[in-house]
Amino acid sequence: MKNKKIMGFSLTIILIVISYFIYLNFLKKKDTNKIDSNSLEEKSFSSNTIKDVSYLSKDSKGNEYNINAKSGEIDINNPDVIYLTNVRAEINLKNSNKVVITSEYGKYNTKNFDTIFSENVIINYLDNKITGEYLDFSLERNLMVISRNIIYTNPENIMLADVLEMNIKTKDTKIFMYEDKNKVKIKSRN
Repeated sequence: MKNKKIMGFSLTIILIVISYFIYLNFLKKKDTNKIDSNSLEEKSFSSNTIKDVSYLSKDSKGNEYNINAKSGEIDINNPDVIYLTNVRAEINLKNSNKVVITSEYGKYNTKNFDTIFSENVIINYLDNKITGEYLDFSLERNLMVISRNIIYTNPENIMLADVLEMNIKTKDTKIFMYEDKNKVKIKSRN
């Protein structure tokens, strides 16, 4: 009776060991192949490029924000973000004049409409022109911050600075330099 129990126990252990080796050598390899084919599929679809991009957004107050680009690429990790090239944006605030922004590149968030413009940024508003290399624009925060080599021109003056911050609603503007020892340069055009 003891021999039958020992033999049954031994057979059970042998079957478990054989099953384990079969799993390791055959079934696990098939799972690995599935993972590899999935990762290949993800790599082949890592870019979503769109030609002639155009977004128009309006808020409850009647303000409009229209952004256009020659092309855009959707961020795979965050589909709410699109990277733009050859960008032109128009801001039409209620009870205010139109603001036009152009740049070589942009990063646009389709959920909150925040936009970062970069390289050769130009802002035109009435007779004012502001150029720089980087612009962070947010309708949600009512804020426009342009930086890096700022040149602000209007019919009377030319101004050179590091940063220009503007509240979009109130038009309150701060113009300053990064270092306190440097001063904003203003030159009269007359």
